[in-house]
Amino acid sequence: MRLSPPDLRTLLWIVLLFNAMGCIQSIRCKPKCFRESIVVLEVNSSIDSNPTSIDESSNVVLRYRTPHFRASARVLVPPMAGKETWTVGWIQACNHMEFYNKYGTKGMSSWELPDLRDGKIQAISDSDGVNYPWYGNTTETCTIVGPTKKDTKFTVSMNDNFYPSVTWGVPVSDSNMPQLSSIRRDQSFTTWLMAINQATAETLVLQTIRWRMQLHIEVDPDKPLGQRAMLREPVAQEQPHILGKNEPIPPNAMVKPNANDAQALMWRPKTGEAVVVIPPKY
Repeated sequence: MRLSPPDLRTLLWIVLLFNAMGCIQSIRCKPKCFRESIVVLEVNSSIDSNPTSIDESSNVVLRYRTPHFRASARVLVPPMAGKETWTVGWIQACNHMEFYNKYGTKGMSSWELPDLRDGKIQAISDSDGVNYPWYGNTTETCTIVGPTKKDTKFTVSMNDNFYPSVTWGVPVSDSNMPQLSSIRRDQSFTTWLMAINQATAETLVLQTIRWRMQLHIEVDPDKPLGQRAMLREPVAQEQPHILGKNEPIPPNAMVKPNANDAQALMWRPKTGEAVVVIPPKY
C-alpha cells in the first residue's frame, strides 16, 4: 500500500513528536544539580521587642545588654546523586560601626574598625573567629553529604546581641572617678543564608538580610551608683529587612580577621592626639 503525501506528512509528524517526547523525558529524568534543586521553604528574622537593659551593679564599669537579632530558615535539599558535600548556614558581616563613649569635656573613647572606618573595605566578617566564614557551628549550619536517597529537611538559626562593659572613668586615667556622660552606638550588618561546596568552594547565596542596632544611653556621673544611666530613643529597634533580591557577599566577609579581632579601642581627647588604648588583635 502506497501512502499519499498527506499520509506521509502525518507519519513524519508522529515520528518527530515521539522523538521530542523522548528528549523531554530524558531531560526530566536527569537529576538537577544542587544549585538548581535546593529550596528555601521559609525565612524569618526579627529583633526582640524588649528594650536594652542597663546594669550599674559594678563601681568600675557600666554594662548593658541589647535585644537579640534572630534569623532562622527552613531548607529542603532533594536527593543528591553525586558524592559531594555542602554546608548551608548563616554568614554575617558588619558594614558600619559607630561606638562612642563620651566623658564630659575630657573627650571620648571609641571602638573602631580601622579598615572599615577608612573606607578600605565595605564589610568585615562577623564570624565567631573559629568556624570561618560561618557565624557559628551549632544551630547556625547544617552539612549534607551526598549521595542521598531522599529529601533532607533542616532548620538553621542564629542570634546576635551586644553585651559590653564601659568604664565609668576615663580609660587612659589611673583614676576611676565617674566621668562617663553618654554612650552612643550605631551598627549595621548584612546576614546571608549561604551554601558552600566543601570540595570546590562553590558558593550560593540563598537569602540576604539587612539589620541595624542603635543605642543611646545618657549618664549623669554625679548621681549615686544605680541611678546614673537612662536609656534614650530609640528604645525599640527597627526590624530587619529580608531582601527580595539577594546581594553578593564581599570577599572580606569570608575570611580573617573578624570584627572582634580587627577592632581597636581609641581615646580621643578634646585636645591633643588620639591614643590607642587597645590595639587590634589581628
